[in-house]
Amino acid sequence: MTEDSHPPLKVLVAAGGSGGHFYPALAVVNELVTRQPGAQVTFAATRRGLEDKLATQAGYPVEMVRVEPLRGGSIRRRIKSAAVLPVAAIDAWKLLSRYRPDIVMGVGGYLSGPLLAMASLRRIPTLLVEPNVTPGLANQWLARFADAAAVAWEETAEYFGDKAFLSGNPVRAEITRVPDAEPGEDLPMLLLGGSQGARALNETMVAALPLLEPFAERLRITHQTGPADLEMVRAAYQDSSITARVEPYLEAMASEYSACDLVICRAGATTCAELTAAGRAALMVPLPAAGGHQRHNAKALERAGAAIVIDQEELSPERLTRTLLALLESPRQRAEMARSARALAQPEAAGIIVDKLLELVGPSP
Repeated sequence: MTEDSHPPLKVLVAAGGSGGHFYPALAVVNELVTRQPGAQVTFAATRRGLEDKLATQAGYPVEMVRVEPLRGGSIRRRIKSAAVLPVAAIDAWKLLSRYRPDIVMGVGGYLSGPLLAMASLRRIPTLLVEPNVTPGLANQWLARFADAAAVAWEETAEYFGDKAFLSGNPVRAEITRVPDAEPGEDLPMLLLGGSQGARALNETMVAALPLLEPFAERLRITHQTGPADLEMVRAAYQDSSITARVEPYLEAMASEYSACDLVICRAGATTCAELTAAGRAALMVPLPAAGGHQRHNAKALERAGAAIVIDQEELSPERLTRTLLALLESPRQRAEMARSARALAQPEAAGIIVDKLLELVGPSP
């Protein structure tokens, strides 16, 4: 090491549980290493989540932490999860000792809790990224520990006080380059249920197929099912006159958004951010669990004219069919929704968060 050189910036990222937590983190670290090619980024991961596979595919090293989700599931599972917390704290402490990061960034999810709490105790700078309108349980709890919190919505700032700064929700750069939608007489649509699929969406769409068959020639469907419902959904399309591309998981999301002008989906924060970045109309069925934060996300897009929201308890094959047919017959409405979505986009979000991250780390020695 020369006299003028200095150690590379080391960042530890906790973005565990789902693609919705991982992809915003990926957008931020990709921006960081673009600016500082020597930066070293490591993702913490759990055995339950997708982040191990996704981070490895993206070229980043991974370290494991033993932790379980505290929300959802049976009482027995929640008791087991609580019992693992001391183990998670020890794993986090050891990881921090071994890796010695300059900063720890968390994007919500149950992995963020022990890692950022231990980092705070060791006076390592910490940065939260909160993509939802209403913060998740982990980020609400971590508000007292974090040095700064990036929020995607103005109304979210109240949860973090003067630690909050408005950044928008970071998305992968290629999604911001999706061309404008050009709705026509046909309806190309993309049905998504998150990385694991959404059974309620899958089953309702399958039940709606007989009602949609008279319009089969005007429908072009890509249906991402998740692994559990793949064969059931494929069989249903094969038995109908509606042709569809049915996949358990979709990775090239920029291409998928480019090929459709309507997205039927849940309302996770990353999905909402990608819809606005890509400028696509949406029919949203928020997940009723997880504290109801998806409904808050969806309603924010609906108020802006970018989405139609159907609560899951009101979802039926008939309601879904009526809504799809109304959109099929109104390319103008789809175009207006797409423009409203694009107006909400915040393509500079990753850069804003990297600015704050570097500020927290301070000048290089």
